[in-house]
Amino acid sequence: MAPAASPDAYVAALTGWQRERVEMLRAAIQAGAPFDEIIKWGNLVFVSNGLCMLIRAEAHRVLLGFWRGKRLTAYDPRIKPSGKYELANLVMTEETVIDSALVSRLAAAAAALNAELGDPTRVTKGD
Repeated sequence: MAPAASPDAYVAALTGWQRERVEMLRAAIQAGAPFDEIIKWGNLVFVSNGLCMLIRAEAHRVLLGFWRGKRLTAYDPRIKPSGKYELANLVMTEETVIDSALVSRLAAAAAALNAELGDPTRVTKGD
């Protein structure tokens, strides 16, 4: 499947519970902090002083990813680190209960980390 042409097209291409979940997540993220939205690697990506968060809808799950997610695990123990950097994800299925207020708090915290620490993709050797 070709990547969506825009964030709105990404959401419009979804159906069922994934569309409902992504619409809720998107609104909650934007309520938490001002972000630019882009499509990157076929995902809906939220940018604030660098890459910050992403939403990836798949057939049986929706992934909410954080570039500095290892620093956000205290907000929700379901956020699981992945990879050797600070990436972490919250994996949701149709049955997963997630509160929009929590997502807004996570978005605010993620944006604040990028404001404080800079773009997580611009880490230099020795950092």
